[in-house]
Amino acid sequence: MPNSQHLPRYNPQQTYEWNYKQAPEPINQEIPSVPGSWSFCGLPVPSPLGIPAGPLLNGKWVLYYASLGFDVLTYKTVRSSSRACYPLPNLQPVQTLSLEGTETEVKLSAEMQGSWAVSFGMPSAAPDVWRRDVERTRKQLPAEKLLSVSVVGSLQPNWSLEDLADDYACCAKWAIESGADCVETNFSCPNVCTRDGQLYQQPEAAALVASRVKAVSGATPYLIKIGHLSRKADAHEFLQAVLPFAAGIVMTNSVATTVVDDQGTPLFSGEQRGICGTATKQASLNQLRLFAELISKLPAGQPRPDLISCGGISSATDVQTFLAAGANASHLATAAMCDPLIACQIRKELAAVS
Repeated sequence: MPNSQHLPRYNPQQTYEWNYKQAPEPINQEIPSVPGSWSFCGLPVPSPLGIPAGPLLNGKWVLYYASLGFDVLTYKTVRSSSRACYPLPNLQPVQTLSLEGTETEVKLSAEMQGSWAVSFGMPSAAPDVWRRDVERTRKQLPAEKLLSVSVVGSLQPNWSLEDLADDYACCAKWAIESGADCVETNFSCPNVCTRDGQLYQQPEAAALVASRVKAVSGATPYLIKIGHLSRKADAHEFLQAVLPFAAGIVMTNSVATTVVDDQGTPLFSGEQRGICGTATKQASLNQLRLFAELISKLPAGQPRPDLISCGGISSATDVQTFLAAGANASHLATAAMCDPLIACQIRKELAAVS
């Protein structure tokens, strides 16, 4: 197995555009098998390990991490029109312990300590670019691995909710036509304050958008990415709204708060940013347990969406904990960006304890 320190990874010191163009080549190495029978929203997969929307900027990044032991690869959120990334810093390390969602601020850190503030703003290549890239990527991806494509609507001036819903559906349709095995609508982006980033907090609006996407997704599994919900009433209301449409719900991988420097001066113009990494693990686990409990109480015969866990997962023990709490799969972002060989290590450990 190669030395992880020598493997390429996302460079936070460089721009999003630079990292997009500097995508690494796949690594040729043996991947440990994970014992057991695994599925993702009804589709068979070799393991419960995947990557959520975020680290996989384009098809080359998808193929790179697929070669490193991840089996569900989520293509970073795309739009119906191109959009530039926010300026640097896009990944700002922070000093924080376990987050609960009630924090007013966290302090920046000079070095990565396991968690960082994420500030991308859901950039996207133009549709003709990403559609060709998704098609090319699916053809090159090993057959047993799944390509999920994350999409988001691009709210325009004077648009109604129906317009936004149709834009989501349009992107989903394009993704499926390009070969996506699954499609995911991103209903949560902590560094976007407009409606396209907050739908998980608006059950009725979420239901309308989900219904439009489901109408075009057909037999292709449709997943919904949500943000941090800690109140049972809020989780119940959202779940009831999307149950008729979603084959899976992707848990939050961030907790939003303000970031300040050592003098207390706010970064990012004082706007909140999503904190990702180890500090979110307990909040993510609590949310997973909350949704698992709600799903367990659904009447017989009612659709039961898969729960996809993410947020602070970085070890085989974490994967086992989240699976035991009700997750059908475990996705890693921050850990995978910091250590490209993390999936290989987890697979090795899971095989050893089987």
